[in-house]
Amino acid sequence: MAFLETATSPEKLRRIAIDPLTRVEGHGKVTLLLDAENKVHQVRLHIVEFRGFEVFIEGRPFWEVPVTVQRLCGICPVSHHLAAVKAMDAIAGYRRLTPTAEKLRRLMHYGQILQSHAVHFFHLASPDLLLGFDSEPTRRNIVGVAAEYPDIAKQGVLLRKFGQEVIRHTSGKRIHGTGAIPGGVNKALTKAERDEMRAGIDEMILWARDAVRLVEKLHLSHPAFYNTFGEFRSNMMGLVDRHGALDLYHGGLRARDADGGTIFDHVDYTTYQDVLQEEVKPWTYMKFPHIKALGPETGWYKVGPLARVQVCAFIPSELAENERKNLLALGGGKPVHGALLYHWARMIEALHAAEVIRDLLDDPDILGTDLMADKSERQEEGIGVIEAPRGTLFHHYRVGDDDLVKFCRLIVSTTNNNQAMNEAIRAVAAEYVDGRVITEGLMNHIEVAIRAYDPCLSCATHAIGQMPLEVDLVDGDGALVSRRRKNFSGAA
Repeated sequence: MAFLETATSPEKLRRIAIDPLTRVEGHGKVTLLLDAENKVHQVRLHIVEFRGFEVFIEGRPFWEVPVTVQRLCGICPVSHHLAAVKAMDAIAGYRRLTPTAEKLRRLMHYGQILQSHAVHFFHLASPDLLLGFDSEPTRRNIVGVAAEYPDIAKQGVLLRKFGQEVIRHTSGKRIHGTGAIPGGVNKALTKAERDEMRAGIDEMILWARDAVRLVEKLHLSHPAFYNTFGEFRSNMMGLVDRHGALDLYHGGLRARDADGGTIFDHVDYTTYQDVLQEEVKPWTYMKFPHIKALGPETGWYKVGPLARVQVCAFIPSELAENERKNLLALGGGKPVHGALLYHWARMIEALHAAEVIRDLLDDPDILGTDLMADKSERQEEGIGVIEAPRGTLFHHYRVGDDDLVKFCRLIVSTTNNNQAMNEAIRAVAAEYVDGRVITEGLMNHIEVAIRAYDPCLSCATHAIGQMPLEVDLVDGDGALVSRRRKNFSGAA
């Protein structure tokens, strides 16, 4: 459970800290500065852990990278695995994958989408939605959901299990598999494995559709609240295929503004640096990307399910596309921006993932044994981009003549949503916290806004150049022995 920590700032404002954030992947906190009347003056999301993958991946052989970078996360390792291997396809000199290899990678990826969306919605978000934002904290968890809604909890667990089994069959194991390698995959799918998954997928599609209807019912029960909670207007970005359809594995970059107007379209993701830029701030280890042409003040954007279903022209599976139309009808032809609508979009994507898995399992190519592409000239640089469950994920590498990585840049999904999450918690703080007596339930409103983005804070911890650092030395009893700080400019 998050706790409240108060302190007095030099400006005579009280500091309220939600530390740690709960029911998210990784470590982070939120700080609020309030005056004596509990008026909100500042709200910030802080990422307080630092992983350093971009540095220590340097000097490693490039073929190790697709396996190594998975250790960024135990929730979305497949996303990092596939983004990295797409970059290494180019570096190793592989151009076009065989049909079987690409479809097996897609099967792996859509299994990842299904399991990740299921674990987030049912395990992390549904306690707030089903039990209430202000419900008893010790009950507001997946155990509480299972006690009150056993069928819903069971379906959530089994949806995730099915996605994990898809990953196991395609990558060798459920977490941190090794199935994708530069140029293709290293494991064919057996008929027995295919048949096992095919026997269960129709039920998963029904359950995923039930989950969409559950979220829709919650929203329609109180539309003024669900449709506007954490609402703010912003740009949006995601991958689409050459027809403008949602494609979570491959495509071109498309960005729209808050009204749905096109900012850029079908941009080759290997040229992402022409359209995107990053900056850092001294109070977090998470970078702030933005659209270069618009600048940092107005060029930030959101990614992930709610952005993707509005950036694309359509979803290429029948049931999910019908549900997408129901969601977009809320906007009357304009994009919708409420934070809780992410859950609705997320479960539409889970339904789409289940439909894609079914179609791939029915494709004869999925049982093929031609797993490796033809090799051509090796390249120094490779860029792999994929739509991870949380949003657009960039992996960018350069490799020397000695086959060792000499440059690594990662822009992960949660990093792309950094400013958006800060805007969401500011909107919620202004609406629900400002001027009110501070309670645990009100603080949970802020956490609910963050959870809507399904952040993976471990994945998102990266910095450019100098960064602030605080190190505490404590003894065996937990008492502080000494503290050392380095500021943003690097001075101790």
